[in-house]
Amino acid sequence: MNQKKRLEIFDRLAAALPNPTTELHYTSVFELLIAVVLSAQATDKGVNKATAKLFPVANTPSGILALGETGLKEYIKTIGLFNSKAANIITLCKQLLDNHAGQVPQTREELEALPGVGRKTANVILNTAFGQPTIAVDTHIFRVANRTGIAPGKNVLEVERKLDKSTPKQHKKDAHHLLILHGRYTCIARKPLCPSCILEDVCEYRHKTEHRDDDKSGR
Repeated sequence: MNQKKRLEIFDRLAAALPNPTTELHYTSVFELLIAVVLSAQATDKGVNKATAKLFPVANTPSGILALGETGLKEYIKTIGLFNSKAANIITLCKQLLDNHAGQVPQTREELEALPGVGRKTANVILNTAFGQPTIAVDTHIFRVANRTGIAPGKNVLEVERKLDKSTPKQHKKDAHHLLILHGRYTCIARKPLCPSCILEDVCEYRHKTEHRDDDKSGR
C-alpha cells in the first residue's frame, strides 16, 4: 500500500471520528492505568462496570492498598484473570508510592517496570494520558492493519513498528483510537461490515463481504 492510500484511509477515519478516545471510564491518569491493566483479556464494558464501583471507594494508590488484595478482588471478581490482576495492582500501587511519589510515570521504561504493565498498556497510557504518538496494537488494530493492508505483519510488534513508520504524521496521535474503534464496530472479526464501511473502496482486503440480496418472495 502506498502512502497516498494510507493518508486517504486515515483522513476518512478522522472525519468520521473527529474526537476518538478510549471507551474506558476514568477521571485521572491513575484510574486510566488501573482500567487498562484490568482490560487485558476483558471487555471495556466489563471493566467499566467494575471500576464504577471500585473508583468511588478507592482511586489512588494508597486507597487501593488500603483495600488489600482480598478487598480489591471483591470489586474486580467479574473480570477475567482477576486473581493475578489484583496481585499485580497491589504491587503496582506499592511501587508507585515507593518509587514515583504516587504518580504514574511518563516514560515507557518506567511504565513497563510496573507489575501488569506490558508494552501495549504502556503505549495506551503514553498516548491517552500523556498525548504521545504511540500506537498500542491490540487484536482489533492487528486485524484492521492486516486486513486493510496499511501495516501487515505476523505479530503485534511487527504491526506496531510498521504503523509507527507509515502512519501519516498528522494522524499519529489519534491513530490508536481510530483503528481500534474501526475494528470494534466495523471491521469486526467474524464478518466485517464491508458494504457499509467508509474504507470499502480503498481497503485492500481480498475477502470483502457483500450486500445480501433481499428476499422478495415474501417467505
